[in-house]
Amino acid sequence: MSTRVVVLIVLLAGVVLSAITVTLLLKPEAPVSVRDLGKHYINYTRHNTSSPEAVTAIVWDYRGLDTIYETVVLYMAIIGGLALSTTTRKIVLKTRIGLTSIAKTATRIIVLLIATIAASIALHGHLTPGGGFPGGSALAITAMLIIPVYTLQSLLDQGVSSTRLIAVRGLALTALGLVAVLPVFRGLEAVTNLKFYPSHIAGMLISGSLWFYNLFEFLAVASGFAAVALYLSIPEEIYREEIGGVE
Repeated sequence: MSTRVVVLIVLLAGVVLSAITVTLLLKPEAPVSVRDLGKHYINYTRHNTSSPEAVTAIVWDYRGLDTIYETVVLYMAIIGGLALSTTTRKIVLKTRIGLTSIAKTATRIIVLLIATIAASIALHGHLTPGGGFPGGSALAITAMLIIPVYTLQSLLDQGVSSTRLIAVRGLALTALGLVAVLPVFRGLEAVTNLKFYPSHIAGMLISGSLWFYNLFEFLAVASGFAAVALYLSIPEEIYREEIGGVE
């Protein structure tokens, strides 16, 4: 048994023993009643946001600015990754064949299913657990499937480039900001929900601004992660040639 495995076993045993010791000594008890803050959300979420999904309402409507800051942190990390891996010339790869026709056919079906489920997760986030972030993360998986099966060059030939994906992400982020700021032009506070946005459109529940937040977050997350996947799929020798040309 290697030293690394022994260390991991010892650490795991230490964590388990510590948890058992704390439980036996302190004897923590689960709360038997809902705190006042929880009661507020339970009593007013449906009325204030017209959303049966309290988590989405809390994340976007009640603490919207906090969520926007967290989103900005994610996108700054994506921007940093893209800045480190960008190239100054057009990428032309030699590999264009990909895998077998069986793998490609299966991938088409899987990509369609993933895209459908991802859209459902995002666009029904105000009704059921989900939302724009998990939906966008799921949609980005389609790019990670297509690249090894069809090759990166096939995406580039279809016009799916990191530059265009970054543009989509920027537009989606701008739309997110507009959804939050538009109520101000009618004399309302920013991040206003039902005072400005309708609860229903054509008889369908959209829960005010929550549906729009989820939609644009969905597009921003999917395009950002897909752009990173494209850059990570560029062969290392292209970056080496780029560095050599700069030097």
